[in-house]
Amino acid sequence: MAHVAHTQQVRRPTVLVVDDDPGVLTVLRRFITRWNFDVETASSGEAGLARLEHGGIDVVMVDLNMPGIDGLNVLQVIRERWPSCKTMLMTGSTQITEERFEAIKLGALDFLEKPLDTKYLEHRFAGIRADLERHQQIADLELRIAEQSSFQGLVGRSAAMRELFDLIRRMAPYARVSLITGETGVGKELVARAMHQCGRRAAKPFVAINCAAVAETIVESELFGHVRGAFTGAVDAKPGLIERADGGTLFLDEVGELSLAMQAKFLRVLESGELYRVGSVEPRRVDVTILAATNRDLEAEVRAGRFRSDLYFRLNIAELHVPALRDRPDDIPTLAARFIKECGERMHKPLTGLSPAAERILVTSAWPGNVRQLRNVIERAAMLAHGSTIEEHDVRFSGGSMPPPEPAERSITRERIEEALARSGGNRLGAARALGVSRRTFYRLLGRHDLRHLLRKG
Repeated sequence: MAHVAHTQQVRRPTVLVVDDDPGVLTVLRRFITRWNFDVETASSGEAGLARLEHGGIDVVMVDLNMPGIDGLNVLQVIRERWPSCKTMLMTGSTQITEERFEAIKLGALDFLEKPLDTKYLEHRFAGIRADLERHQQIADLELRIAEQSSFQGLVGRSAAMRELFDLIRRMAPYARVSLITGETGVGKELVARAMHQCGRRAAKPFVAINCAAVAETIVESELFGHVRGAFTGAVDAKPGLIERADGGTLFLDEVGELSLAMQAKFLRVLESGELYRVGSVEPRRVDVTILAATNRDLEAEVRAGRFRSDLYFRLNIAELHVPALRDRPDDIPTLAARFIKECGERMHKPLTGLSPAAERILVTSAWPGNVRQLRNVIERAAMLAHGSTIEEHDVRFSGGSMPPPEPAERSITRERIEEALARSGGNRLGAARALGVSRRTFYRLLGRHDLRHLLRKG
């Protein structure tokens, strides 16, 4: 797999100013541009919302009183559709106590009275820029962790995945037969490819077949090949996948789907290195590393008489178990960062990461479809995302389940944080999950209570 560069093109934050006064638009564009922001303008609430649809807006300054859609309505839509977008409300009136309270409820950072105090505004934008940069730094860190945690196309920083990577490194040069187990969607074929790449036959063919996807009537011909005239339509001799993998690796996904008759013929290949093409009485010699995968409990299949015990014991010389995603939640943000980058590059969208609420949904979801399901959710969310950040509603509409509401930070005491860290062994994600908060909220709590020294190193 190609190495992904760490550096990303830095995008200047973009401010959208929405006001029906052309003079205000001109003045704010001049000042905000000096503060190292890009500025776009809209002369009505309708035009401002239309511009937000195209994405790429980090901050919105909107006038309260405009014809048509007013400033509070604009804030309401932004709160619902682009909650990571920072907002400020402007007004020329001083009699606006009720509107001020409503703006704060809708998430506005500030309620600005005209004429605007440019010194104060410069200070506020410096803080906004620092917040945006911190968010980008977290997203960049997650991507770097994903790159550093990558092994032959697999991604994982959890203890379970590090152990799996170590097993692959140690077994691949010597194992001629291996069984890869795990639920659907965990990445068993990636493990097989990693075994091939880390073995002594990396330069030779890697041939894969999904036994569940091939009709039983043709699976023998697909695996073993056939001679001319072996059956109707066999106008030419054809080597099977086992022969094509000669000298390299054959990967049989869903090996538990093979019929008992096919299991017997495949066992002969494992034991003698010989096969017979369909319609032939002449054996052919092959030298193949066999990697088989299944999401079934093969021991139970043997007891039920659906899988040959001798084939099971032959395949199970070296077992590699791929853990379910729900059993390694530490890997979810890392995998998500990797998938977001891939989707952004493929879709030509400036995606930088997840909002805290979106990340919390991912980390607390059960993921019955494992990594494959996570990838699909991220891909759909990336399609829906309007800006650079994948939001909570993008993930929810894409299949992520909703966790319980995040508790208020003030309700989480120093003692609760210390207890969560102690129970998780200093693992930040485990402690955040125990407290029911996102990682970003957890980092703020650590800083507020000066508890970063309790985090596990490494």
